[in-house]
Formats: sequence, structure tokens, C-alpha cells
Amino acid sequence: MTPLDRLCPAPFHDLPDAARARVLNRLADTELFVALEGDPVGDRAKLRLFDLPAGRLAIAADDEARLAGFFDAPTGHLAMPGRALAAMLAPEGVTLMVNPGAPSEMLLDAATLGWLSEALSQAPAEEKAGVARLSAPSPEMVAALAEPLAARLSDMAGLAEAAGLAAAEWPDGSAGHLLVLVGVAEAQRPLIAKALAELLAFLPPLPAPCDVAFDLPLPDGALILRLDRTVPEPAPAPAPRAPGSDPDKPPILRF
Repeated sequence: MTPLDRLCPAPFHDLPDAARARVLNRLADTELFVALEGDPVGDRAKLRLFDLPAGRLAIAADDEARLAGFFDAPTGHLAMPGRALAAMLAPEGVTLMVNPGAPSEMLLDAATLGWLSEALSQAPAEEKAGVARLSAPSPEMVAALAEPLAARLSDMAGLAEAAGLAAAEWPDGSAGHLLVLVGVAEAQRPLIAKALAELLAFLPPLPAPCDVAFDLPLPDGALILRLDRTVPEPAPAPAPRAPGSDPDKPPILRF
């Protein structure tokens, strides 16, 4: 069972809005293997597309064996993060089938892929955080954010000491909430802020605005989430990628 499967206790399209958003947020950072007509040649590859009444369809899976099992044969494929694949397919009007036959099977039309790419372009607001007056968060915000924040922050083990959610009020009278990260190295802050801004963008509309800040003193009553500071063992060196499968240098796709 893959991480996407574990987020789908029911079929993806039957999940509540918040749960589907969480799956799509995970999909963005999942390496997907998309089926090709053949192996990439240099920097060029041709997607294996199926013509359906509603348009063209591409097939991808989060496991190479899962993709081969669907086609009942070894299948040429391209590996790339879900966010990169969505950005490529949406402008071409191509629908994406992910993990056919698996618990996390999902059918994402071009409009959904476009929405996914738009949500992934979100960036956190940074102004005014240093002069905000912080207090305990509202129960509504705690209810909306506690579970998805805990799940997303578990991916950041070793990068932060803790995170806190607090209500914020600024001198100009505006108000909202701040997600405050504690103990994050300066070099890691932009990436973590971007990841959390994406998470917030995927959630259903929140009761109040929420921004990201670092190393502010947290008030009594803040929602505090402690993060494991254990540094994971270094991953083994990756095996050489097949030609054209480096997501940082994707091949030129033909549709």
C-alpha cells in the first residue's frame, strides 16, 4: 500500500472535499510513472494516450510495477513529480488516470489538473508578522487545521522543533491567524513556507486567513505541535535514471 492509498480509506471521488484536497496535495509531491508509447529517446518522449469521447487520457501510477500490471506488460514510462505532470497535461486538455484499480484510483480532468497547478503556485504572505499581537486560536481554526497540519508537518521531521497556531491582530486592525514554525534553519524557511502555503491552498475555505511565520513567541493557549528532530539516515545513492526520466530535465513530450 502506497502513501496515496493510505489517504483513501474510501474511493477518492467519494471522499469529503477536505480529504480529496489532502490526497491532491500528496499527489503533487509523489513521483508518478506516466505511460509512454516507448522508452524516451534522448530528450524526447511520446505519451501513451487513449482517445475517449470526453477527450484524451493519460495513465500514471505511483509504482512502476503497478503501471506494468495495469498494461499486463513492461511499459515505457517517464518518472516525474505529480506537480510537474499536472503542469504539462493541463494546457493540453489531457485527462489523467492515476493508479487504476488501486485504492487511490482517481480520474483528474484537465480542469482539475489546472486547478492543482494554480494551487501549487500559492506563496505565503510574509508582511506584518513581526508586529502582530498573538493570542489563542479560534476553536474553528483548530478544528479545520489540526489534523492536516499534523499530517503535513510529519513530513518535516528534523527540520523544525515545533509549530504553533495562534490568532493574530495587527496594528491596522486586520486580524487572522499565524502558523508559527520554531527552530527552522534560515536556508530551509522559503521551502517550508511554500509547502505550508500549498497545504492551506488545498484546504476548503478557512474560517479566517492564515499566514506563515518563524520564531515568534507563542502565546498561552496556542495549538502546539511538537516535531521529531531525529535526523533520518542518509538515503542510498539513487540508481542512474533512464534517459529522459530526470524530473529536473524532463523530455520534450509529444501529445
